[in-house]
Amino acid sequence: MTKKRPFANIFLAIIFIILYAPIFYLIFYSFNSGGTMSGFDGFTLDWYKELFQDTRLLIIVLNTLVIALLSALISTIIGVLGAIAIRSFKRKQQNTLLSFNNVLIVSPDVIIGASFLILFTIAGFRLGFYSVLLSHIAFSIPIVVLMVLPKLSEMSPTLIDAAKDLGASNWNVLTKVILPYITPGIFAGFFMALTYSLDDFAVTFFVTGNGFSTLSVEIYSLARQGISLNINALSSLLFLATILLVIVYYYVTKRSGTRGVNFRK
Repeated sequence: MTKKRPFANIFLAIIFIILYAPIFYLIFYSFNSGGTMSGFDGFTLDWYKELFQDTRLLIIVLNTLVIALLSALISTIIGVLGAIAIRSFKRKQQNTLLSFNNVLIVSPDVIIGASFLILFTIAGFRLGFYSVLLSHIAFSIPIVVLMVLPKLSEMSPTLIDAAKDLGASNWNVLTKVILPYITPGIFAGFFMALTYSLDDFAVTFFVTGNGFSTLSVEIYSLARQGISLNINALSSLLFLATILLVIVYYYVTKRSGTRGVNFRK
């Protein structure tokens, strides 16, 4: 095993280089004064200044953040209640419900987006802010359920029985026993839902209407018009925001007494 470790480290380093080299290449040329990605002429912050002076783009950033925060919050509430409900069923019923829960996770985003588009069209629902919000809530709920269920599985039923024996009501059991115990899973589900909402393109592309857009759709539209270092600057800021989000998630889960979620039962 010792002889194979250097090769494993080299392989891991190559994988990381393949994954991160294009990102750092993009960030590097976001400071290029030449305006192209073929040669670096000099350092400049003009592309970032131009980015922050674009009022329309700032509104799109605000739209994206509002959609992400609202969908993460609502899906976390519904997902936590759904996970608690699933846990209350018997094993066979749990497996059946989890199978339905996992459909939106394993299904291709294109199919999910097209399905939502057909649903909203048939229902006469206008595409825009609310269609995007509802779609993001729908595909985020199963993620939250999967993040919360492992913590519920770790909780001993004797805790609930003891609370009831001491005269606790169902509401007190939920708020003072169950929710505090599964707090790490709740935070994990919230941040995962937030990340998925911020990064989603395929589903959002189908359900976005005229006059409303998110960053992922806007970046795609800008990229189709040709190379512009505004895209580099915007993508660099998004990458930085994602790193900060991961750091916050790690810090919160560490303080809650866990470094991650264990999916093994």
